[in-house]
Amino acid sequence: MTDPGPDPRREGNLAWCREAVQGVSRTFAITIDCLEEPMASWICVGYLLCRIPDTVEDAGHIPPAEQVRLLESYGDALDPDSEPSIEEFRTGVDPWLPEPSERNADWAVVAAAPRVVATFEGLDPEAKEAIRPPVDELVSGMARFVDRYAEAGGLRIETIEELEEYCWYAAGTVGTLITNLLATEARPARARTLRANARSFAMLLQLVNVAKDVAADYEEENNVYLPATWLREAGVEQDAITDPRNAPAVARVVRRVARHAEGYLDDTQNYLEALPEVRGNTLAAWSIPYLLAVGTLRELTKRPIDVIRDGGIKVGRAEVGAIVGRFAEGVSRSSLDTIRSQVARGPYQHSGQ
Repeated sequence: MTDPGPDPRREGNLAWCREAVQGVSRTFAITIDCLEEPMASWICVGYLLCRIPDTVEDAGHIPPAEQVRLLESYGDALDPDSEPSIEEFRTGVDPWLPEPSERNADWAVVAAAPRVVATFEGLDPEAKEAIRPPVDELVSGMARFVDRYAEAGGLRIETIEELEEYCWYAAGTVGTLITNLLATEARPARARTLRANARSFAMLLQLVNVAKDVAADYEEENNVYLPATWLREAGVEQDAITDPRNAPAVARVVRRVARHAEGYLDDTQNYLEALPEVRGNTLAAWSIPYLLAVGTLRELTKRPIDVIRDGGIKVGRAEVGAIVGRFAEGVSRSSLDTIRSQVARGPYQHSGQ
């Protein structure tokens, strides 16, 4: 039988997905650029599948009941045993889409949900089997949280335990998805390490996001992820977190969340060091966001008040470039701890630049 060769439509969809990721997440775009095939396509499409419900869940202009309905519709569309199609989700979300000229990258991906799902359906069966369950868990978890806080019109996390529950739904997909794709290729001992530490990888990355984006999450999405119990201990109500008078007190809670996130650093490193470099996976792809999280935690603990006064904290472009440049030259697993220590001390500088 003659090999039909590459499917132009599939290749075009994958290229579109790669371009879309560049717009929605600078960090994840770096990760995907560091991967090789087929892992690059698998992770890219899996990430966009998650970004669609995440955008719906964050949409402050959509009433909570409608958000839940849309999330359930999206989840049904991904279920191979369910009748509703992704076109039904697309029709349902249409009234809530910004005008084409006003759509940011996230809403452009939501509008293209049928294309993203079609690209997913064109992946290898093994990849689809690994990706679908964690995406389903993310969607159902987000719907649960939106429904839980429907009367408030936005999320209001009460305790650190509830924050970790939310972080699992929001980011646990990443750790589970990677582990599903790669654990079968690892030696038994490494596979056990992967499964034992996947949660820590997800917790670290999402807790860092929570701590650095406090102001934007409240002002743009009406969500407060800082635990109410910790804020009350600091003398602040959740709906007053952006009041300039409360900035010092909120900063103490931000630092507290950052310190909590630091507790996941060691297990995350164990996870990264156990990941097999097969199927296009690379150490660089996941170590770079890990080290950027280390750098962000450094800044959060040093100047947490900037989260409120400046609207957020980011690692500078020069440091991002230095870390990426270091991995471009090749980094061994044994040197990861040394680089982590250097980033934790101060902005990383790469002598090769």
